Amino acid sequence: MQTVDLRGVTCPTNFVMAKLELEDIEAGTTVEFLLDDGEPVKNVPRSLKDEGHKLLGLHEREGYYVLTLEKGEE
Repeated sequence: MQTVDLRGVTCPTNFVMAKLELEDIEAGTTVEFLLDDGEPVKNVPRSLKDEGHKLLGLHEREGYYVLTLEKGEE
């Protein structure tokens, strides 16, 4: 599983970076995104779901969040 660390990246740049990372990944692949609390954890999962990706989980880990998703079809 690929992990993309977006901690310390502000909105909306973190969503743009997540979207760019997903361009190079095959559909159906599971990816973890590390996100800060606050705006990032509220906005990035919603935006990626709106893009057609399947959210598999979101949980807190030692001061940040781990978003797990499956890349949707192109």
